[in-house]
Amino acid sequence: MATAELKTLLEPELLARLDQLEVLTHRVFRGRQKGERRSRKKGQSVEFADYREYVPGDDTRYLDWNIFGRLERLYIKLFLEEEDLAFHVIVDTSASMDFGSPVTKFEYARKLAAALGYIGLRNQDKVGVSDAKGRVVSRFRPARGKAQLTKMLSYLMTLEPGERTNLVESCRDFVLQNTQAGIVVLISDFLDDRGYEEALKHFFMRNYEVYCIQVLSPEERDPTQMGHLELVDSETGERQEVTASEALVKQYRRTVETFCGGLRDWCTSRGMTYLAATTDLSVDQMLLGYLRQKGLLR
Repeated sequence: MATAELKTLLEPELLARLDQLEVLTHRVFRGRQKGERRSRKKGQSVEFADYREYVPGDDTRYLDWNIFGRLERLYIKLFLEEEDLAFHVIVDTSASMDFGSPVTKFEYARKLAAALGYIGLRNQDKVGVSDAKGRVVSRFRPARGKAQLTKMLSYLMTLEPGERTNLVESCRDFVLQNTQAGIVVLISDFLDDRGYEEALKHFFMRNYEVYCIQVLSPEERDPTQMGHLELVDSETGERQEVTASEALVKQYRRTVETFCGGLRDWCTSRGMTYLAATTDLSVDQMLLGYLRQKGLLR
C-alpha cells in the first residue's frame, strides 16, 4: 500500500507526539512469553524481588550462599519477571459508523486505532486489531515491534463500514479468538438496537482491562436541522418522516444524553473505563488529554 495512503492514518506531526507515550496497565497479566513489561508476578528474570526458603526441586543455581554462610539456612532468590502485554483494539465497522461530516465516525475510529496500535508496537507490546460488525471476520493478528506497523496500517486501510451492528456476536467471537488476558479498547458508537449490555458481558470471560470509547458525530449529539425531515436508518433502510420542532429536538437531546449516561454508568459500575468523543475532537486531544487522564497512556 502506498506510503501516502498510510500517512492519512498517522500524520508525521502526530507521530512525534506519540513517541512520548506508552500503554499502561493497572492489573497483573500472565503473559505467554517474556516481553518488555515488568510484572509483579515473581519469576526468574533479571530484577531481584525477594527471597524464599529452599524446597527440594528448586533450581540450585538461585541459592544465595551468602545468606547460607550467615544463617546456615538455604534461601532462593526471586526475581520480577518480564511479561508480554496483550493490547487489543476493536473498531466498529457497522453501517451506522459511516456518518458525520467532515470526518465520519468510522474514519475517526480508524485513526484512533492506528495511533493506539503505533504506541503499542513502538513499546514492544503485543498489538492486535480487529473489526467488529456482524461478526469479527478479520483481524490483524497480535504482533510486536515497529516492523509490523505498515502491516497493521494496511489492514486498517482495508476496513470499510457497511453491515448491520451486532456487538453481541462481535464481542463473543473476539473473546473466543483472543484467550490471553490484556487490555481491550472497543471504539464504537454503541448504536445497536439489541443493546450493549449482553455484548460487553462477554469480556468478563477473560481478565481483560476494558476501555469503551463511544464515538458520535456532533450532529448526533446536538442536531440543528429543523422542519420537515425524512430520517433513514443506515442499517435497516427504514424510513420515517418527522417534523423537527424545537420541543422535539430538545427531547432528542435528552434521549441521547440518557443513552450515553447509561452506557457510562454501566461500564463504570463493572470496572470498565468509558470515554466519550465527538468527531470534532482531534485525535491528539483524545490521546494526549483524555486517554492520559483515564490512565490508559502516559
